[in-house]
Amino acid sequence: MELLRPPMGWNSFDCYGVNVNELQVKANADFMAENLKDFGWEYIVVDADWYSYTSIPEGGAEIFAPFNRIEMDEYSRPFPSVAKFPSATSGEGFAPLASYVHGLGLKFGIHMMRGIPRVAAHSHSKLWNTEITANQIANPYSISSWNPDMYGVDPSKSGAQEYYDSIFELYAEWGVDFVKCDDIGRLDSDTDRVEIEMIRQAMDKCSRDMILSLSPGPAVLEECDFYRMNAEMWKVTERLTDSWDSLRGMFDVCKNWQGKPSDEGFPDCDDLPIGLLGIGLGNEHRTHFSVEEEKTMLTLWSICRSPLMIGSEMNKLDQETLQLLTNVAVLRLTEVASGAREAYRDNDVIVWRAKDRYDDAEYVAMFNIATASTPICPKPFISNKDGMAIELWRNQEINIRSTEEIPGHGCLLIRVE
Repeated sequence: MELLRPPMGWNSFDCYGVNVNELQVKANADFMAENLKDFGWEYIVVDADWYSYTSIPEGGAEIFAPFNRIEMDEYSRPFPSVAKFPSATSGEGFAPLASYVHGLGLKFGIHMMRGIPRVAAHSHSKLWNTEITANQIANPYSISSWNPDMYGVDPSKSGAQEYYDSIFELYAEWGVDFVKCDDIGRLDSDTDRVEIEMIRQAMDKCSRDMILSLSPGPAVLEECDFYRMNAEMWKVTERLTDSWDSLRGMFDVCKNWQGKPSDEGFPDCDDLPIGLLGIGLGNEHRTHFSVEEEKTMLTLWSICRSPLMIGSEMNKLDQETLQLLTNVAVLRLTEVASGAREAYRDNDVIVWRAKDRYDDAEYVAMFNIATASTPICPKPFISNKDGMAIELWRNQEINIRSTEEIPGHGCLLIRVE
């Protein structure tokens, strides 16, 4: 699916881990509809283990218990746990919650693991519209190292494609707009490429348009064309944490992937660990990022055209962070930035440049990666321009020949006409 800009929304994992429930999803959707929708934020995504009854936090870690109790229909397809999502009690799955989100003018997404539930294979559960059972397509040697809920699907087996077809037709019936498919993005397994193609085929055949996000990272740079053919976004890093070292490393990742974003697919720099995090992980805390570091992250993600997924309890966002998330001029870069590339780097400063694909404007992002404030003159990093320009975060005119003081771990984002 071709998109003018990468998806923008909210994902439940950084805040709630594997324990998010219906009330929490609705509360965050309500907040987005009231405060962020008008600025382009639109996806509400329920992350991992929504079908499970027994996932619990322990010391800040996510626990995925093998052979835990999961909700599943008679055709081996996971359904929402009614303990977490009471509206699913009627057997309608996520349809009532998706309808609620759609009623707010937003879009609804869910997480899925590649493969088929292990309990379905061991109980020889049916597959929809076939005479085949789950054990006949399951590969018991293909298990995620971190979430043992599923066996991989053996693509060579009759019924494997039909199983994925049934999954996505179910998602279409529920009203799903976005699917984050996990344990597949790194292409670790010999069959991952084939399973991605099967998932894409199933998605394209179903009766609803959906976005496909591949996880976890890091994605394989040399496989960019393959990712673009089969997904709208793919994680390019291991899980981002709310630490400066983690964010600092993203400059190297983004440099490796520069030139790769396009309307056909977007390298994904990971969710934004801002605001209040860890509520469902036994590790509740406000992000360790300063406001300047949050600004740096949003600037880098925007000029690189990364998807933007908020990871916090949105009702607890502070006013400074909310102002960052509603800066239209900055968010616009996710659509208009063309040819974004690193232009300069030393021990204190990294500079990125891009063009506006709709006019002749130039964008220059100047990042102070040092701890202390750094005085920098923008002019040497701006091509064939002189005089005045707009600093987008402050919405303020500046003279590009003058020295600007950039706070530690902060940035300037300049638009030059």
